[in-house]
Amino acid sequence: MIKYIKNIYDIYFNKRMISMLLFGFSSGFPLALVFGTLSFLLKDYGIAYASIGAMSLVKIPYSLKWLWSPIVDNVKVPFLYKIGRRRSWALVTQILLGIFIFLMSTVNPQQNLYLLAIFAFITSFLSATQDIILDAYRVESFNDEPEKLSSGVAIFVLGYRLGLIFSGAGAIYLASKISWPSVYIIMSLGVFIGLSAVIFSKEAVDYKYKKLDWDKKILRHFFNNSLINPFVSFLKNNNWFWILAFIFTYRLSDSYFGPMSNPFYDDMGFTKEEIAFVTKIYSIIMTIIGGLLGGIIVLKIGMRKSLLLFGFTQCMTTMLFSVQAYYGHNMPLFMIVVALEYLSSGLATTAFVAYISSLCNKLYTATQYALLSSVMSLSRDIFSATSGVVYQYAENIFPNSGWIIFFIISGLMSLPSIFIILFCIKKDK
Repeated sequence: MIKYIKNIYDIYFNKRMISMLLFGFSSGFPLALVFGTLSFLLKDYGIAYASIGAMSLVKIPYSLKWLWSPIVDNVKVPFLYKIGRRRSWALVTQILLGIFIFLMSTVNPQQNLYLLAIFAFITSFLSATQDIILDAYRVESFNDEPEKLSSGVAIFVLGYRLGLIFSGAGAIYLASKISWPSVYIIMSLGVFIGLSAVIFSKEAVDYKYKKLDWDKKILRHFFNNSLINPFVSFLKNNNWFWILAFIFTYRLSDSYFGPMSNPFYDDMGFTKEEIAFVTKIYSIIMTIIGGLLGGIIVLKIGMRKSLLLFGFTQCMTTMLFSVQAYYGHNMPLFMIVVALEYLSSGLATTAFVAYISSLCNKLYTATQYALLSSVMSLSRDIFSATSGVVYQYAENIFPNSGWIIFFIISGLMSLPSIFIILFCIKKDK
């Protein structure tokens, strides 16, 4: 037992892993502010369900970040580039994130919903850009020890989840005590976690920028080497189509009900304090367990088996919310359902991120990771925009049972990914 504990300590408690934790937090906390927390804010202001669901479209930058990832990968930030390619870009995006999250606090959605959507869209763009940087930094940090990548992913995902808790349950709890504008002002201070990580970490790879030669038609050269070649390299994988289909559908059940989760809790009669308590306490515990356990399971049984196991569990835990919808305001059941959801989410995310990371060519880390993660974001940021409409449609057809039908539909949405990896992607990574 002592030897096992020491092994865990050696793996997770070091400077590199602490950087992964802080960068994970920095990557995760902006998302809820343009997603779940924003949905709760809009419901408090009396905005219609259809509009709440449609607000998911402000997260489109997460799905399209591969378009400008070559710029992040190859263009140096004036003056700041000397601290490193990834760190300089991270510094700029985190400062701008703080500014635009603050600006979101200045808008009343009842008076100017479109301006709030614009600020949320820009926040999403900056957050997506930060993801390009930090995802590449994470992969590059383990170039010398690739066998530890899954452990690094587990710690990064843990930080990511803690960031979501800060801007999710933390923000909702604060909203029960203070105004929503004050909440978003406090949330803007979250960028200091990422800024501290930038200051105290070291650049993972010493990158030398290539001198641009205008005589060789620079734009075509840049386009070919920074955009075309990374995609061509990925398409050499014989299973590329099924890999993309798998990535799109794997987290679909969890992503689809995301915009409607807080409105659902509110409809069930849970107070902000109850929602914050359950989602904060149990999400912290189960996220830590799920993330770390996920990293260990991947090492023990392999990537493919882990993805299959965790894919099935996330389908089941999403459907459990239909049981909550049937019983309504039931705190013990709420605790169990939320705990299992966060556990399965932590397990699935760790394996999923490790799988995507394993697919990247080291020559095109940022661009390829941005492309692959953007495919997953399509389901979360665009497809999920219909969630409010689907709930209202289900409620109209089955009065008082709309939420039950909605969560059954959401749970079934990840089943295609299980069949894809079971029958179409048989090679373990």
